[in-house]
Amino acid sequence: MNTPAHVIFAAMAFARPYDRRRTIAAVAGALAPDLSLYLMVAVSLGLLGISPRTVFDELYFSDAWQAVFKVDNSFFVWGAAFGLVWWWNARNAMVFAAAGLLHLALDFPLHHDDGRPHFWPLTDWVFQSPLSYWDHAHHAGLIGPVEMALSALFCGILMLRFQSVRSRLVIVGLGAAQLFPLFIWAWIFATGG
Repeated sequence: MNTPAHVIFAAMAFARPYDRRRTIAAVAGALAPDLSLYLMVAVSLGLLGISPRTVFDELYFSDAWQAVFKVDNSFFVWGAAFGLVWWWNARNAMVFAAAGLLHLALDFPLHHDDGRPHFWPLTDWVFQSPLSYWDHAHHAGLIGPVEMALSALFCGILMLRFQSVRSRLVIVGLGAAQLFPLFIWAWIFATGG
C-alpha cells in the first residue's frame, strides 16, 4: 500500500478525537516501517543524484537496503515491541506498535516482487504475493482503486469523527497525499529514468 493509505487506515483503527498522543502514536507507527525507505531514497535521489531507475531497480533490492528493511518490516521485531510495551502497560506505545503491525499486515499480501523479509530474524524469505498495489501485471488495476476507495471512505469517516479545523486539514492532506504517488512516480520516472 501507499504510505498515506497506511496512515489513513491506522488513523481509522487507532486515532481518537481529543486524544492527541494516541493519534500521533497511530500516525507515527503507520509511518515507521516506511521511514527508512524514504530516507534512503531521499539521500540517493536528492543528495547523491542517483537515477530513480537505479534506486528502485537496483538499490532497493541490494543486500544493504534489504538488511535495513528486514529489521523495520519484521513481524517479530514489531510483535516483540508490542509485547514489551503491553507488559509495561504503555498505552500510546501499544498504539504505535499496533499501527506498525497493521502496516505490515496490509503490506504483506500486496507486494509481488518487491516485498520485504517480514519474518526476520527467523528467515530472510520474502513472500511473493500474486497481488500488488502498484504493479499492473499483478492486479494493481483492481487493488489500487480499492485502496483509493477505502482511503476516501476512511477520510470521510475521520472527518466526521474529528471536528477541529486543524484535524480536518490534516485529514484532507492525507487524502491528497494518497493521490500524490500517482503523479510523483510518473514525474520521477519521466524526468530521471
